[in-house]
Amino acid sequence: MACWSFALLCSILRLKERFQLDMTRLFCLILLGASLPLYCIAQVTTSQYNNSRMGVNSHETTLTVRNVNADHFGKLFSLRVDGDVYAQPLYLPGVQVQGKGKHDVVFVATEHDSVYAFDAQGQPRTPLWHVNFTNAERDITTVDPRDVRCPFINPEIGITSTPVIDIDTGTLYVLARTRTGSKGAGLHFVQSLHAVDVTSGAERAGSPVDIRASAKGSEPAKDVAFDPLLENPRSALLLAAGNVYLTWGSSCDVGNYHGWVMAYDAHSLQQEAVFNTSPNDKESGIWASDTGPAADQSGNIFVATGNGKFDVPQGPDYGDTLLKVSLDHGALAVGDYFTPSDQEALNKADNDLGSGGPLLLPDQPGPHPHLVLIGGKGGTLYVIDRDHMGRLAQNSNSIVEEVRLGGSLLAAPAYWNQHVYIFANNDVLKEFKLRDGHLELSAEAPGGPFDPGATPTISANGEKDGIVWTVSGRSWEIIPEKIAILHAFDANDVRKELYNSDELSDRDRAGISVRFSIPTVANGRVYVGTRSEVDVYGLIGTTNNH
Repeated sequence: MACWSFALLCSILRLKERFQLDMTRLFCLILLGASLPLYCIAQVTTSQYNNSRMGVNSHETTLTVRNVNADHFGKLFSLRVDGDVYAQPLYLPGVQVQGKGKHDVVFVATEHDSVYAFDAQGQPRTPLWHVNFTNAERDITTVDPRDVRCPFINPEIGITSTPVIDIDTGTLYVLARTRTGSKGAGLHFVQSLHAVDVTSGAERAGSPVDIRASAKGSEPAKDVAFDPLLENPRSALLLAAGNVYLTWGSSCDVGNYHGWVMAYDAHSLQQEAVFNTSPNDKESGIWASDTGPAADQSGNIFVATGNGKFDVPQGPDYGDTLLKVSLDHGALAVGDYFTPSDQEALNKADNDLGSGGPLLLPDQPGPHPHLVLIGGKGGTLYVIDRDHMGRLAQNSNSIVEEVRLGGSLLAAPAYWNQHVYIFANNDVLKEFKLRDGHLELSAEAPGGPFDPGATPTISANGEKDGIVWTVSGRSWEIIPEKIAILHAFDANDVRKELYNSDELSDRDRAGISVRFSIPTVANGRVYVGTRSEVDVYGLIGTTNNH
């Protein structure tokens, strides 16, 4: 057994104290040594399960390719909430909730500016705690879609980004949007970073902090300030190396918005650094279709921008670019980047590269061990060497591989067991075999093409019982409303659909769909965010159904 550092032992003890772990779980941690956090216990602390954004829970021992079918698997119950659920639900086991005892907890954020903690088994189905960041007495409300001149998030805008949890301190970080005043007296818009205790929902010291920032262009007259009305945070929060990273795009390309990346100290909530992707122009927003920026073990952050001017190195504007940035002496510096050679055409056609989210693959054999996947509305998935990203790609030598998709990608790929799964709009779920850093198409889901696509989630027990989960539903159209449908496919052959919630619709029907929903799989259950509820699926007629 490897020697443990004092810091590691302290971390284990903090986890035991914070979450009241029993000795079996604590022993599991000790056996893992330096492999913190809790990989032997199912947990979901961030969008797509980890900072590489692989989209896989590889510690699912209950759900298998043999029991996920309409005879044994279905809807167990729904958790009612006060607003639409765009953020991916998060999950922690064995939390000692203040005044409520120990629970496995699912955390849900809503567009009504609420955060809920629910018992993950539905015992009880009422919240263990619930906090809301509006205040009627102080005239603090959510944002009206008419304020942002965009109907895509409707009927109100509050919390869209998936929060992130610091398991060492038991803190959940969430970005909320609010409005004060009235149209007659004047409206004031605020975006705030909150840090709340996972055991109670209470605000941490120094929380919340209002988001304020400015960026300098090449000329002083070009300096731009962060606009909490124009800037729309769709991309998930990221916690890396003690900092919380926030990113922004806009609503419906309205106004002179910019792409922003900001870093906040996770302990003090002090702003550490600010980066603007288009300080001399506009646009170049960070959208990611509700997925999240990725981070590698060296502290590099990967984000992709959308349509906008690209003029690097002559200027500072990074339209349609995958950026590799890092925090260095109080500044976010661009270490490398990849921009498609047809960026000007992509920009003119509104074919944002950054409509999709990045995926960092595990180390690969061959000359390109560190790869990142990124795709966008142009319909191409790029395989890029993270160590030599190519900058403005003038020839194919700077791109490890290009894969043409059936339509635009408003999602992120997922990875499991040397396979990559991707589901573009007007396409079908596709499974690629990863060989020596290259992708080979091995299977396609039946039917289609389907609109919209989706960001897949994968559950597996190590290298077996892989299941690919997707949620189908709403595209960009506001009406008609559509019921969300949960699908499950065999991850070893996605031609085999194991289950969908429309098979026995009277029993398994989910709520009204929201855009870009990413299901969460943890401890034998699947959590699907919809309009004003989270629908929970699992094995039926067994002890799994409480």
